[in-house]
Amino acid sequence: MKYFDIHSHLNLSPLSEDKERIIKILEEKEVGTITVGTDLETSAQAIEIAQKSENLFASVGFHPSDVGKKEFDMEKFQELVRKDKVVAIGECGLDYFRIDASDTETKNQQKEIFKIQIDIAQANDLPLILHVRPQKGTMDAYEDVLEILELREEIPSGDVHFFVGSPEIAERFLKLGFYLSFTGVITFARDYDEVIRMTPIEKILTETDAPFVTPVPYRGQTCEPWMVEEVAKKIAEIKGLDPEVVRLQILKNVKTLFRV
Repeated sequence: MKYFDIHSHLNLSPLSEDKERIIKILEEKEVGTITVGTDLETSAQAIEIAQKSENLFASVGFHPSDVGKKEFDMEKFQELVRKDKVVAIGECGLDYFRIDASDTETKNQQKEIFKIQIDIAQANDLPLILHVRPQKGTMDAYEDVLEILELREEIPSGDVHFFVGSPEIAERFLKLGFYLSFTGVITFARDYDEVIRMTPIEKILTETDAPFVTPVPYRGQTCEPWMVEEVAKKIAEIKGLDPEVVRLQILKNVKTLFRV
């Protein structure tokens, strides 16, 4: 593999309707990706997609925004976790962006399902793919996720997907051994440069979150996983490193965390 997108959604529209074409491009460009589940249905689809190419993998997860809206069937969830080519649990975590700051009931429900997924990840020796989205102008969801992780007897391994936290929050995740991943948003917004510069390249991963946040120079098109190359190049530029050094180190990071 030349590049790796650790977080994409070939199981979501419009990519799901065109996945055969996208998979062919990924094979031609030697790009791997993890198709990430957000509930039981999309997790099962991610596993099915992962069987289509040796560079495709799956993650099984229950998205925090679905807590209270969809049933979390732990037995079925654990069955999926044991399937071939599942390399992570997620996306899971806390999402406070669309709920009222005073809605402690929803927050507590999200925390409960998140803790269950941490337990499942550790029981199966799998890393976490964290989804953390705070209320606008705050770091509240990050603070709560860190509190949950820091209080555990054994700290799980994992990646903080689509990291948008502060340098201070980044430091705390790095101290726990977590990786931080960045999307195509870094190719057109400068909000993340400081965190990218301060994060050791040995702790950085690349992703697209396709079909979302298309990187430059493909703005205006639907984001696809092969576009992750632009994210890796931008990280090299921001950090002032040789793009080939960055490419190889990120592949090493992927292999270390996800064992692919």
